[in-house]
Amino acid sequence: MVPYLFLVASLLSCGAHVAVAQQLQVHIVPHTHDDVGWLKTVDEYYYGANNSIQHAGVQYILDTVIDELSLDPNKTFIYVEIAYFWRWWNEQDDDIKALVKTLVNNKQLEFVNAGWCMNDEASTDYNSIIDQMSLGLRFVSDTFGPQARPRVAWHIDPFGHSAEQAAIFAKMGFDGFFFARLDYDDWNKRLKENTAEMVWRGSPSLGAESDLFTGVLYYFYGYPPGFCYDVGCDDPPIQDDPDLFDYNVPDRVNAFVAAAMDQAQHYTTNNIMMTFGMDFNYQNAHENFKNIDKLIKYVNQDGRVHAFYSTPSRYIDAVHAANKTWTLKTDDFFPYADYPNSYWTGYFTSRPALKGYTRVCNNILQACKQLEAIHDGFPGQTQSSLDLQMAMGIDQHHDAVSGTSKQHVAYDYAERLHIGQVECEVLMGHALSDLAAKDGSPPLDLQFCEYLNISFCPSSETDTFNVIIYNPLAVDYGKLFEIGRVFSFPVIGNSFDVYDGQGNPVEAQVVPIAQTQQVVTDANYLIYIQPKGDIPPIGFKTYFIRPTSNVRHTSARPTKVYQHRNGDKDFSIANAVLSLTFDGVTGRLKSMTNIASDVTASVDQQFMWWNASDGNNVNSSQASGAYIFRPNGTAPFPINPGNIAQVTVVSGDVVQEVRQVFSPWVTQTIRLFSYNVPVFEYTIGPIPKGDGLGKEVISRFSTNLTTGGVWYTDANGREMQKRVRNYRPTWTLNVTEPVAGNYYPVNSRIYIQDVTTQNQFTVITDRSHGGSSLNDGQVELMVHRCLLYDDSKGVGEPLCEPGDTGKGLVVRGTHVVILDDLMSSINYRSLVSRALTLGPMFALQPSTGDISDYITYYNTNYTGLTTQLPFQLNIATLQFLSSNTLLLRLEHVYQIDDPAPFNNPVTVTLDNMFTGFSVVSVTELVLGANENIDNVQRLQWNVEEGSKVSYKKQNVFGPSFAVTLNPIEIRTFELEVKMKQ
Repeated sequence: MVPYLFLVASLLSCGAHVAVAQQLQVHIVPHTHDDVGWLKTVDEYYYGANNSIQHAGVQYILDTVIDELSLDPNKTFIYVEIAYFWRWWNEQDDDIKALVKTLVNNKQLEFVNAGWCMNDEASTDYNSIIDQMSLGLRFVSDTFGPQARPRVAWHIDPFGHSAEQAAIFAKMGFDGFFFARLDYDDWNKRLKENTAEMVWRGSPSLGAESDLFTGVLYYFYGYPPGFCYDVGCDDPPIQDDPDLFDYNVPDRVNAFVAAAMDQAQHYTTNNIMMTFGMDFNYQNAHENFKNIDKLIKYVNQDGRVHAFYSTPSRYIDAVHAANKTWTLKTDDFFPYADYPNSYWTGYFTSRPALKGYTRVCNNILQACKQLEAIHDGFPGQTQSSLDLQMAMGIDQHHDAVSGTSKQHVAYDYAERLHIGQVECEVLMGHALSDLAAKDGSPPLDLQFCEYLNISFCPSSETDTFNVIIYNPLAVDYGKLFEIGRVFSFPVIGNSFDVYDGQGNPVEAQVVPIAQTQQVVTDANYLIYIQPKGDIPPIGFKTYFIRPTSNVRHTSARPTKVYQHRNGDKDFSIANAVLSLTFDGVTGRLKSMTNIASDVTASVDQQFMWWNASDGNNVNSSQASGAYIFRPNGTAPFPINPGNIAQVTVVSGDVVQEVRQVFSPWVTQTIRLFSYNVPVFEYTIGPIPKGDGLGKEVISRFSTNLTTGGVWYTDANGREMQKRVRNYRPTWTLNVTEPVAGNYYPVNSRIYIQDVTTQNQFTVITDRSHGGSSLNDGQVELMVHRCLLYDDSKGVGEPLCEPGDTGKGLVVRGTHVVILDDLMSSINYRSLVSRALTLGPMFALQPSTGDISDYITYYNTNYTGLTTQLPFQLNIATLQFLSSNTLLLRLEHVYQIDDPAPFNNPVTVTLDNMFTGFSVVSVTELVLGANENIDNVQRLQWNVEEGSKVSYKKQNVFGPSFAVTLNPIEIRTFELEVKMKQ
């Protein structure tokens, strides 16, 4: 037992209590955890439908909780998921809304976390995390005022925790962070050492600015054992009539005091927090509160501990008043294992198509918000970016993009995304048409290709079409890096001319579509267009594609195709800066040479599969499932004996391809353009299951780099995290699962580095994967999963998606590979990742019109910036808030340990940054955009290792509105603007 030496005397509003000297203070926090979809869809959960799966109805929780809070000013309740609360709020009359505002003002109803959902931390991109948090936080601020600003982050259910997530919470102004899940060995060590509470420094680049008080909840996030009072609980109620036979007050008080004392011995102040709630609890709030009222009454009469209704923010204030010194956490909480053979690393890859679609929709959403802002909104029109914002907010939930919901719920997530996508495509079409049209010109009928990933686009499968290519990045496509400069569209026919916005011919190439890719399309060719010059930042260029009968004299150059015979000699494809050599026998990649940097490495890339455990072995009954990755051994199986690929080679002036067929369900096309990063496009599925074996498919790159057991993965698309095989920085790892225990989330990139030459091998991804380096020189990424057993972690069904045919899901994805020296790798790693995350939008117009007429009546070129931003910077958010009011986030994309010039602070001015509007005034906000940064004074915490010096905040003043960004920093501004004609 830790002696209680602190005297805490604090008067709290609404049901004030006075702490008693040296008495253990038990903060009782009533709460509900309302998954925004999981076993049921978000609608089913809200209304209480489909209760054969799970009895849960969120509307009843909010109804009955508000009733109970209104009856007693001592009672408190916290709420998290604003996707539900927003819906409930919009159904209430003015009287209920006034009551709720009173409860919020009285601090009885406290919003914690207050994102649109409680997001996953492994499979999410930082941009989507910030967006969904901002959506919820701004609703709370706009509806209830600054006094309702959440002070505590609350991620009680996500399956592992990211350092970037902690840094984001800190920059949003939170004072503390609580969660429930961490590795069982880590938890046991913290219990022994009384370090269940700590200060977490999520970002080495931001230093002490990212410090965040962090606590692990003791009883998971449920009730103390024996004190669950919700409908369906089996624990005894407080029976306090001594005239009845079952009077149990002494027993219940003794049990509660024992539970409190048990918890207190592992925490270091005389305050502990006990959660009273669980998933979808308080549908009958009266039953909960009546028993908690009695419990508090009789515990306090007993006098050994002091129990009272509280909230996480009150608990944080009490702990802060103790003025203790805390241990400092600087790594993350991945991977999570709740038992020795139960590593939650499978969900890093689960439902890869949904993960990929989520990334596509984030790309669309950022472009949509930019164009909506440039247009100053669309008054009088029904389309806006809001539907996609809300759908993306739901999709970041820790059972959505994570891939851990039931199948019908995953369909619901995808349908919501598609509805929002279509809304945004209509909006973007209107905005681009208005930007293109000169005075009096009729609007353009612009259409978007939603299925380019399967080479299907009705708008391009016509005789002639125009395409507007919009660049959502704040730098030119092509000037600083060349990834993304070649674009392709499915066409019917093989003879075309391509022209730019001035009517000049543009180099292109027509390539026959591989048979394995002709799934739903009538098109038999892809036309690859290589624009001259750059696509301007936050801007567009227009190109014209016209058929011609003169095959010999088209701007689209011809293509040579030949079938490689296995057993022939090795062969290569190359351009001026890169050479790829393939093994003549296996057809697999054999080596890479970066000619520009004089770096060569052997690289063997192949697909393999881990046999998923069915839970029947001597070590454990744990099976692989939606959450868990547990292979049946330490050696994966080849796709075919020898992993031999049948190869077709395509060569031309714009693109070269090596098409590999490993089996009917595993194919890949490796493309090399004119720049020094090859693109690996894989197609996996349907995964066969007739042999009764679950399969977890990987792409493995084996190089001759000497890497010393070390590799690096990104945290939510931001700072890189060092990983060491069979090692954890803060406790001694018991290696029970040598494969799954070394898997980490890869959101956008993973790399290895040679310990002698410092050369790096990097893989950039187009979606989140699980990844590792199980042997020196290796990088592997899990790309698809089909499992035949449930892992008994709650979802209740095996993860083997049926796909659109019912025969199994087919997944197509992209990896971009970089082999380069240290400096070039740092440069390309960030830039290529940005180009994949914020790729161009293609707006097509089927047209038979004359090109010269189009050039006369429409602008073929537009830039939203007066000049591109320095290469270290990016526009993370440009968003319409209201007429003449915009939200802007600028970010520095490099981290502090990157060498100069990457990590140099950069200053830009906002006054003349944009072409479409001038900036009148600037207000800096916290990262969540819900409060003026000057109004947020976060609690400061003492740490054992001391605090590094943080950057001094730079105020932004007119008329130039100069803004300085330091490494990895994101700064958020509300702009008052004046639109230009």
